[in-house]
Amino acid sequence: MPDRAAQPVDRQLPTDEARDLISLVRDIAQREIAPKAAEEEDAGRFPREVFTLLSKAGLLGLPYDSECGGGDQPYEVYLQVLEELAAARLTVGLGVSVHTLACYALAAYGSKQQQIEYLPAMLGGGLLGAYCLSEPSSGSDAASLRTRAVRDGEDWVITGTKAWITHGGIADFYTVMARTGEEGPRGITAFLVPGDAEGLSGAVPEKKMGMKGSPTAQVHFDGVRVPDERRIGEEGQGFAIALSSLDSGRLGIAACAIGLAQAALDEAVAYATDRRQFGRPIADFQGLRFMIADMATQIEAGRALYLTAARLRDAGRPFAKEAAMAKLHCTDTAMKVTTDAVQILGGYGYTADFPAERYMREAKVLQIVEGTNQIQRMVIARHLAGPETR
Repeated sequence: MPDRAAQPVDRQLPTDEARDLISLVRDIAQREIAPKAAEEEDAGRFPREVFTLLSKAGLLGLPYDSECGGGDQPYEVYLQVLEELAAARLTVGLGVSVHTLACYALAAYGSKQQQIEYLPAMLGGGLLGAYCLSEPSSGSDAASLRTRAVRDGEDWVITGTKAWITHGGIADFYTVMARTGEEGPRGITAFLVPGDAEGLSGAVPEKKMGMKGSPTAQVHFDGVRVPDERRIGEEGQGFAIALSSLDSGRLGIAACAIGLAQAALDEAVAYATDRRQFGRPIADFQGLRFMIADMATQIEAGRALYLTAARLRDAGRPFAKEAAMAKLHCTDTAMKVTTDAVQILGGYGYTADFPAERYMREAKVLQIVEGTNQIQRMVIARHLAGPETR
């Protein structure tokens, strides 16, 4: 079968530094991540040592300021790094995206003192983060969350349960949204909670159809005491922080989706050019050629869409609508492309001997996390036609 790594994506990158960065990521992906991906996903093993390596290489804080341990890279570059990682193994690409999301609140809304004290270890000190917004009874309706933080002198005491938390139970720190005031979005505040805080515990990870190596679990806060110095932003500002975080996080999901789709396309093309039926490669048959052409076109369209949104963000311009569009299109593309890859491989595509079936199982979750694709359509329509009338 042809060597897929021999034909990397031809990327448009803004600097020589960015090109060197992508080369480094590809090398790590091919040497340290891809060879173990199938076996470790099947075993449900989380590759913590890979995240340690990525941290040492400066790859866990790319879009943040270097004065706090970041990489000073624009989102345009950071997202293409995510795509490369996700193509090698979605658990790693998505894990880096979630870690970046967990760092966002402090990097964007924290005080200078908080950033100096906490960010260097978060961005380049080997730590791994998690983002806690969803709850068992509040997913898409995040403003109805019930986890509560009550003021007690100079501390806050947090009680409640968060759900569907990537890295839940293994993270070194959690960015937590908790209710400190009235019902609704105005009563929510953000906190930075250490992973070893007394009263914090992770439940048994969920048994998922895909991404079995990435732990997703409920996180329980049983009277967790957090000093006020770990409150991020103002009291009642938490929901605005959460929404701002998700605008950027959705771009991470979009990039991961395109990475996964690209891996599926590469697998399908390699198989179709190697597999022979009726005396010739099946890639010679027009039906498959058209499928491959459509898959590639949708991937390129998705890549262009997430990069357009990233460049808007880098320029300091509004990008929430474009981020929602990118998340919607790229994750739908990943689902379609991975399904078509299974079809191209035929019976072999349905077996674990080839990665296509894993790609298809993994793609589904991308249409759900960080705002379902139905929510993305609501966000896009709201930007175009205004809020819904009631």
